[in-house]
Amino acid sequence: MAETGTALRSDDADSDDALMARVRARDSGAYRILVDRHVRPLHRIAYRMVGDATEAEDLAQEALLRLWRDAARWQAGNAGTGAWLNRVVVNLCLDRLRRRRFASDEAVPERADETPLAPEEMDAARMRTATVAAIGALPDRQRAAIVLTYYEEVSNQVAAETMDMNLKAFESLLLRARSALRIALTPMKEAAQ
Repeated sequence: MAETGTALRSDDADSDDALMARVRARDSGAYRILVDRHVRPLHRIAYRMVGDATEAEDLAQEALLRLWRDAARWQAGNAGTGAWLNRVVVNLCLDRLRRRRFASDEAVPERADETPLAPEEMDAARMRTATVAAIGALPDRQRAAIVLTYYEEVSNQVAAETMDMNLKAFESLLLRARSALRIALTPMKEAAQ
C-alpha cells in the first residue's frame, strides 16, 4: 500500500471508497485526487443551475469542503463519492437560488393600502351582526350544524358524529340551515348593493 500523501497505483486503490478511507485518516493526497476527479462535474452542475461561473466555483468548493469535513461519517459501498457530491452541490444550488428569490437589490414596489374604507367596514360590521342574529334565530340543531361546519371548521363526518347523526342526515340538516340563513340575509345583502 502506498504511503500517506503519495499517488495510488492499483485500480482498487484508486477507487473512491479506497480514497475516502484515506481521506478519513486525513490524507491530503487522497483528498487532492478526489478533488481533481470531481471538481469539473460539480462546477458544471452548479453553473447550469445558478448561471454564474464564480458562484458555481464557490458552490463546487463548498461541496468538496464538506467531503473533507464529513469524511469521518463516510460509509463505503453506498452510491459513491460522485453521487454524494452531486447531491450536495445540487442542494447547495437550490439553497442559493431560494435565497436569491428572497433577497433582491430591486426597490420594494409601492403597495396600495388594502385597508377597507370606513363605509365598507360599516357594511361588513352590519352583515356580521345580521349573520349572528340569523344564526341565533335558527333551530338549535341547525345552529349547531352551522357552528360546527363554518366556525369550528370540522368536516361533515366529524360534525355528524358530534351530533350523533348519520352523514346524510347531517348534510340534509346543514342544507336546510344554509337555506334558512340565505333567506334571512337576502334583504340585508340587497340593501348593501
